[in-house]
Amino acid sequence: MQPIQDNLRWAAIQLLQQYQRCGISMVARGTDRWVDAWSESPTALSEVANSLGDEKSSLTKVAVPPQKTASPSTREPLPPMPLVPLKSASRNAAARGTQPAKVSTEGLQILSEEWLGPSLPNAERLEIFETLREKVAECRTCEELACSRTQTVFGVGAISPRVVFFGEAPGADEDRLGEPFVGAAGQLLNKIMAASHLKREEVYILNSLKCRPPGNRTPVDSEIENCRSFFEAQLDVLQPEFIVCLGAVAVRAVLQTTEPIGRLRGRFHRYRKAQVLVTYHPAYLLRTESAKKLVWDDMKMLMTAMGIQLPNA
Repeated sequence: MQPIQDNLRWAAIQLLQQYQRCGISMVARGTDRWVDAWSESPTALSEVANSLGDEKSSLTKVAVPPQKTASPSTREPLPPMPLVPLKSASRNAAARGTQPAKVSTEGLQILSEEWLGPSLPNAERLEIFETLREKVAECRTCEELACSRTQTVFGVGAISPRVVFFGEAPGADEDRLGEPFVGAAGQLLNKIMAASHLKREEVYILNSLKCRPPGNRTPVDSEIENCRSFFEAQLDVLQPEFIVCLGAVAVRAVLQTTEPIGRLRGRFHRYRKAQVLVTYHPAYLLRTESAKKLVWDDMKMLMTAMGIQLPNA
C-alpha cells in the first residue's frame, strides 16, 4: 500500500501546484484549504490534508517530508512520481460476467490509478466548471494564441459522463461558436457517436487546447503543457469511465507519449481510473476514407467494454 499512498501524496501536491499557478482556488470540496495551506508551507498542507482525511475525503492522510523554506519561484521541483502497477481486470466487466478489456501501460507514463478528488454532486461540478471556465477565458499564457483567438473553447456535454471524447484544438468554426467539434469533423463525430449508440448530450467533448492555433496548425508541446492544468482539472471533475483520444495530439496530451496511433490502437490504456481508447481524428477520416473502418473497429471495442450490444449482434 505504501507506493500507492506515496503516489497519491505526490499527485495531490503536483495538482495543487498546477491549480495555484492558474489561480484556481476551488476544484473540489476542501481544495481551497489545500491551496491556502500549500502557500504557507508543506507542513501546513500536511495538517490540512490530515484534517480532510477525518472528514472522509477520498485522499488519504499524508505526511509531507520536511523541505527548505523558499518562495514559490525558487522551490525545487518535486521528485518523479513512482509508477503504480495497474489491475488488469475491470470491475464493470466482472460485474457483467464478461472478459475484462485489456489495459496496456507499455511505453506510457502512469501517474496514478486514482482520481485526485472525490466524486462530486452535479451541482458542485457545475460550480467548479464555471470557475474554471472563467480562468480559461482569462488565460494569456500562449500569447500568440491569445492574440489571434475569437474566444476560448472550454468544452461541452454531460457533467457526469461515462465517456469523454478528447480532441486536438479548436478550428475556425469552433473558435467562432465557442464549442468543440461543430465543423465538418464535428458532424462526422456526431455520426460516429450515433452509430455507436452514444448521444452527444450524454458524453463530454473537449480539446487539448482551449484556443485555436493560427491557420489551424498542429499544437506544439509547450501549448499542450500550458493547457494541461485546465484539461486535467476537467477530467478530475468529470471522472469518466472511458476517454476516447481522437488523434495524435490528444494522445500526447492524455497519455503523454509520441507513439503512433497505429501502435496504440486495439487495446485500452489507462489515465487514472479511466480506460483510454486511441483512434483517428475525424478530420483525418475526411481525408482518408480507408481509415473509417479502423475507427469503427475501435468504437465496437468501446461498445463492448461499455456493455452496449453491437449492431447486428
